[in-house]
Amino acid sequence: MRALDPRLVQRARAVRALLVVDAVLAVVVALLVLAQAVLLAGVAARSFGGASLGEVAPSLVLLAIVVVVRAAAAWGFEVAGRTAAAAVVSRLRLDLVDARLRRTPAALDGTQTAEVTTAAVTGVDALEATFARYLPQLVLAVVVPLAVLAIVLSIDPVAAGVMLLTLPLVPVFMWLVGRHTERRARERWQALALLSNHFLDVVRGLPTLRAFNRGGVQAGRIAEVSDEYRRTTMGTLRLAFLSGAILELAATLGIALVAVVVGVRLAEGGIGFEAALTVLVLTPELYLPLRNLAAQWHASADGAAVAERMLDLADVPFAAPGSRPARLAPIAFEQVSFRYRARPVDVLQGVDLVVEPGETVALVGPSGAGKSTLLSLLMLFSEPTSGRILVGDDDLADVDPRAWRRLTAYVPQRPTLFRGTVADNIRLGVPDAGEGEVRLAAALAGVDDVLDALPHGYRTVLGEGGRTVSTGERRRIALARAFLRDAPLVLLDEPTADLDPESAAAVAAAVETLREGRTVLLVAHRPELAERADRIVRIDRGRAVEEAVA
Repeated sequence: MRALDPRLVQRARAVRALLVVDAVLAVVVALLVLAQAVLLAGVAARSFGGASLGEVAPSLVLLAIVVVVRAAAAWGFEVAGRTAAAAVVSRLRLDLVDARLRRTPAALDGTQTAEVTTAAVTGVDALEATFARYLPQLVLAVVVPLAVLAIVLSIDPVAAGVMLLTLPLVPVFMWLVGRHTERRARERWQALALLSNHFLDVVRGLPTLRAFNRGGVQAGRIAEVSDEYRRTTMGTLRLAFLSGAILELAATLGIALVAVVVGVRLAEGGIGFEAALTVLVLTPELYLPLRNLAAQWHASADGAAVAERMLDLADVPFAAPGSRPARLAPIAFEQVSFRYRARPVDVLQGVDLVVEPGETVALVGPSGAGKSTLLSLLMLFSEPTSGRILVGDDDLADVDPRAWRRLTAYVPQRPTLFRGTVADNIRLGVPDAGEGEVRLAAALAGVDDVLDALPHGYRTVLGEGGRTVSTGERRRIALARAFLRDAPLVLLDEPTADLDPESAAAVAAAVETLREGRTVLLVAHRPELAERADRIVRIDRGRAVEEAVA
């Protein structure tokens, strides 16, 4: 049973001060708990001895002060722990975004979107319990038993010896149970990831499922996956309840043994009443932090399983990005090959291609030939398996990727419209663009009339939960982004695919306007779009096998 992943400890360095404050407050709370127990035992013993209220009043006032200070320290203890947890969780989310979007934006490692989403959103809620509750309780579990043993040793060494013999039972049971809890928590997380991935696939494919009358089959499959998640969750909860009962039994036996020993010694006159009462009041405090630690361990086990997967995703090794300044120059692919992990052969095989500044080159060929992969390599979404891409005399791998992307406008085959207004979606690459610039870009893309006709014009909300637009409108909005970007290099991936003739003609006209004064690399299936290019390069079976002048 490992307390914390070392990679998570490394990310917690930024909140080391908060964790130190949390630990100090934990010690303060522990000392105040002991002080409260000692004062309470003293007041009770003196009251049984016949002391008046006035005689015990100072002790009662001090006890009230200790209770109030303890409550304040416990509040600060909780706040510091949760603040540190929020900071670590935020750092982990940012690292995950950096790894998935900046290092591997094309998700070439096969990681599924739903798993990443579940880990970064739902999973970190469980991880918060590790920092907000488990780690602070770990400090209490170390400090409080040592302090109790020290006090009891000064009062009654025999009772302290019994405590020392029974105390190890709780951590031993915790270790035994913890080994199974880790495995069960990992199984539960894997079941949740499978459920998330399958459910997302079903939601995305609802129209197709309805068209083929396969909704009922998928509903049954979701029920099966959900039932598997239910079984793993119930198994984890069952283990938690059983382990809780075992730990409660061990703690109860320990308290009972101490009580018997103290009672016998009190009856024989070997210990005074106040000392015996103090020992009995302190005994439950000896086991309570360990019992609470066991409960928090179960709460944090899910977080540990999620953290392990998130750290695996966030710590993907990658080559250091280039730092050379970016400039537009002739682009040359030299013997470029590329292979996806899931495919046994290279998608691109020794491609040689030169694109001159100001030239429009159309890439044509069958689906799967590697045309989109060439654009992906040029956008630095992935790296060639072999060969290199030169921009002038510079290897593209040595160029600063952010600076290079500022010189490019990219329109993917399936443009994404994020939740936000139409204007916000158009100004995605130029966030500070004014309304006039946005409208001009939309006009150049031939979509201004459509946008003006929307219920709220450019303020209409698109994306998840917003208004839907047609495929052609989506493509022209993406082209408007490219116009607004006003970059010297434009990459277009099948901008007229799956469009009706009227929409395709509108997009083709927008492309014709966009290519003026720019270098354009265009993936095209429609002959009428490819014929607008200066050159046509055919990609077939991963090779540039033919060039023709349009």
